[in-house]
Amino acid sequence: MGHNHSHSHGHSHSNNKKALLWSFLLIASYMVVEGIGGFLTNSLALLSDAGHMLSDAAALGLSLFAMKLGEKKATNLKTYGFKRFEIIAAALNGLTLIIISLYIFVEAYHRMANPPEVQSLGMLTISVIGLLVNILAAWMLMRGDKEENLNVRSAFLHVLGDMLGSVGAIVAALLIYFFGWGLADPIASIFVAILIIISGWRITKESFHILMEGTPEQIKLAEVKEEIMKIPLVRDVHDIHVWSITSGVFMLSGHISVEGKGTHDHVLRAAQTLLHDRFGIDHSTLQVEAEEQGCPCAHEPCN
Repeated sequence: MGHNHSHSHGHSHSNNKKALLWSFLLIASYMVVEGIGGFLTNSLALLSDAGHMLSDAAALGLSLFAMKLGEKKATNLKTYGFKRFEIIAAALNGLTLIIISLYIFVEAYHRMANPPEVQSLGMLTISVIGLLVNILAAWMLMRGDKEENLNVRSAFLHVLGDMLGSVGAIVAALLIYFFGWGLADPIASIFVAILIIISGWRITKESFHILMEGTPEQIKLAEVKEEIMKIPLVRDVHDIHVWSITSGVFMLSGHISVEGKGTHDHVLRAAQTLLHDRFGIDHSTLQVEAEEQGCPCAHEPCN
């Protein structure tokens, strides 16, 4: 079972890297086109979408670098290796999105007061191509492990936001072309900014939860305790802590009180097997204690 799990994890990791690499190349290339197009057509909607694409390209590049760095082996100074850098990268991505969205809000406010001339046909052409590029990038990322890996999921959310931003720019271009409604451009950019700030907040919140060593959302601490208590001869479970090193890599430490002598190894093996098979926790550090002697904690009572 351990071998299959490792093989599956390795295969998923390889898929994630390929999905991120191709998405990065695609988005970075079109980001330049959209930025130039936004400048030439004087469209804030296109420029804001290009800004979102810039954050996407930076996010994807940083994620790729983080994954590569995460492959380095653990050292005496970095005993968990460098996998945590993936979460730091995700946090930086989320904060960048929030900053970009605030800038777009400010620029849109100024344009609402004095809408500039926008070349709607050029804006429409670039927006349609941008939508197709984002659909292709989203398809690539869906082939990765977007449900388990925070970096892939954050990249996928970026691209979804870009897709909706392209739709907004297309609608704005049509409104300007057919009705001469110049306000459609800053309104579309505000729509993009709202999408950006929502995805940025989600990514930042989740990455900070991991950096603060919070309990993973996929794991219910009460359920972990309840399942361990079902192991024969276990009388108490306390001082349980569960956290993540990076996306999908869970760690656990805790104390287990047992009844009778000579049961330590049996209970330990049963508990670690349970944690692996039921909760996907590969690395657990458990202190097994004799019930009659109590917890040997040197300071305050264990929680």
